[in-house]
Amino acid sequence: MDAEGPLALCDLCLAQVCCSLDALCSVRADGSMSLVWAPLFPQEMADQLLQKMTTKGILNDTTVGIFRNCKELRLRRASIQSSPVSAEAFRLALCPHRLLELDASWVSGGLTVADIISGLASNHECRLSLQRLSLSGLRLDWESLEEDGGVHVGFSSLQGLRMLNVANTDLSDAVLEDICTLPHLETLDISCSSISKLTALFKCKNTLRFLIAHKLQQLDMSPARLLFVFNQLHALRHLDFSDDHFAVDDSDGRVGDETVWQLLEGTPEVLPSLVSLDISGRKRISEAAIKAFVESRSGLVFLGLLATGVSSCDVLSSKKNLKVTGEADENQVCEALRRYRDRECFIREALVHLYNLTTNADKPQPEMLKLVVSAMQSHPTSLHIHLVATACVFNLTTQDLAEAMSVSLLSSTVAQLLYAMKTFPNHHQVQKNCLLALCSDYILQDVPFDKYLAATLVINWLSSHEDPTLQRMAVAVISILVAKLSTEETAQLSKDVFIMKQLLAIVQQKAMVGVVDSTLKFALSALWNLTDEMPAAARNFIECQGLELYEEVLESYYSEPSIQQKVLGLLNNIAEVEELQADLMEEDLLEHILSLLQDSQVEVGVRYFAGGILAHLSSRAEAWTLEGELRTTILEQLHDSIMTWTQLEREMVSYRSFRPFCPLLQPCQPSGVQLWAVWAIHLVCSQHTSHYSRMLQQEGLTELLKALTAHPDTHSDIKELSDRILCMVEEHQSHSGAFKSQTEPRNS
Repeated sequence: MDAEGPLALCDLCLAQVCCSLDALCSVRADGSMSLVWAPLFPQEMADQLLQKMTTKGILNDTTVGIFRNCKELRLRRASIQSSPVSAEAFRLALCPHRLLELDASWVSGGLTVADIISGLASNHECRLSLQRLSLSGLRLDWESLEEDGGVHVGFSSLQGLRMLNVANTDLSDAVLEDICTLPHLETLDISCSSISKLTALFKCKNTLRFLIAHKLQQLDMSPARLLFVFNQLHALRHLDFSDDHFAVDDSDGRVGDETVWQLLEGTPEVLPSLVSLDISGRKRISEAAIKAFVESRSGLVFLGLLATGVSSCDVLSSKKNLKVTGEADENQVCEALRRYRDRECFIREALVHLYNLTTNADKPQPEMLKLVVSAMQSHPTSLHIHLVATACVFNLTTQDLAEAMSVSLLSSTVAQLLYAMKTFPNHHQVQKNCLLALCSDYILQDVPFDKYLAATLVINWLSSHEDPTLQRMAVAVISILVAKLSTEETAQLSKDVFIMKQLLAIVQQKAMVGVVDSTLKFALSALWNLTDEMPAAARNFIECQGLELYEEVLESYYSEPSIQQKVLGLLNNIAEVEELQADLMEEDLLEHILSLLQDSQVEVGVRYFAGGILAHLSSRAEAWTLEGELRTTILEQLHDSIMTWTQLEREMVSYRSFRPFCPLLQPCQPSGVQLWAVWAIHLVCSQHTSHYSRMLQQEGLTELLKALTAHPDTHSDIKELSDRILCMVEEHQSHSGAFKSQTEPRNS
């Protein structure tokens, strides 16, 4: 079982509800959904359903309509973050609820802060109940607010508010004045806003405990005045006055830097309740100032020093209860990734340091990998983040490190890598980083992810890159992924002629110089699996001149059994398709294949595939277009050669099904054809008894084998092998009682 355990039953049920909304709902005249029938939801579950719809990306004007039912679905802590919800849908679905919390950050659909405030204020219960409100990333549109019964509607209407987030908005000084009249305001985030003055904070100096004021680039106050304002905030315990070090040059931010310097140098009487200070990104800070500040504040629990150049200060390591964001060690960098999840500038900085710290990682660090994946998820469009994060993923999963991590973590990690490949298709380094991370046998073989998407992304990347090292990795990844696809996915992929051409081009490139390397082998394996029981793919192969190329490869790589097996394996796939057998009816080709079958010095694996091609082609006398004498020779040599083969211990071949064998097992077939078929079935059954025993039963092959053994004209060699196969099936059935599902083996 995965180390993180299975999903909670509640999560699974809510996910199912989300998937089934169309079936569970009727549609109102305005197009919104309404549950046909709904039980009285436990209150917390209503919140969780809304959250699940938000995270799954299905919350919109249509689906949010189910929450107009305030009796059965009672919301208290509502999140519609980043969802496309309009003002009207918000007013009808959410405003009637007695909310305690609302997160409407980065909502699209035209919803403004003014819409939200007026909607919430229209519910008199909500005016008093709402305690936490997040509106980050929205436009205020403050002028559109109207008076309600002669009373101005604003933030001050929501008298119960204790936490307000208006970061990344066009917040003005006048609106801040209104906010600061809130009687219970404890936490205020005005980061990245248009504020120029902070004097309004005097109004909440006795209640404000947390002030987040990151990147206030339009602030127009002197250092002395700023420090005076801060000093009046008697209840303040956490102050975030950090800055974006990427967005400012040395001349910008000087006032803030000077203010920070004075705060650090000041006495403990300045902000006496302060236990947490974030000054990350600030310049001109000395280690001496940090040392003095830390030593004078015994109750300090957090200090933000990322991108300040002073996080290596000795005094910091002596304070065991002090958490620090910085770049001095892994703890500081990970703390930065945890705390600054939504701040691209700091995440970029932290990831660069994490990359340097993990270049020679020798122990699994799953918590660190989680932080990297979280950073990618939080900044889906940031090239800077994905460039460094994908490199960090490689560092943290390379060699055997991935095997010690939970499958669910690796699955979400690969999903983010694929997202990066899809989002930044033309960025060479991002693609390279993702490919390096994906090129792990453990990840490709044992971790569940969208392998079809991965295969298409890697193939597309391969078309425009010729770096030999990366080409080798890309072809290796494709080869393994193709072998992992379902029959339906392989069929879909096989229809793409572009993919066939790409892989054939690599084979031709290698064959022209006669090289034998892993790139050639992986390309041949991928083509082999793509054409396995895929007539359309086999036809594409022929139309792309693959047959001519493979004939050349077969002759030029005569002494390379590993290459010959893969080439002959694909030709087997073509030989299985009756309408394509005519394309293989070339005398020179068949005589060459016959020579391989007859040569006792050639490996059994090569002779096996040579025999398969000849068995399929000679099984249909009516379709044979060459001299009859050649067919007679083939049939004789098939039987004689097969009887000299020794049983193979190593896995050499796998089959999607035994359907292509059915015509070969008919009593009317020549003994050489029948013998090759039963030898092949016996081979794979002895190596994967459970899988192939089930397949024999399901596809009716056991009945064919029984009929073959019972027929008076069947050769004794064939009867003997058939009996062995049937014994294996019966023995497996008696031991297992029921067939258990196994991973389907594939050709490599």
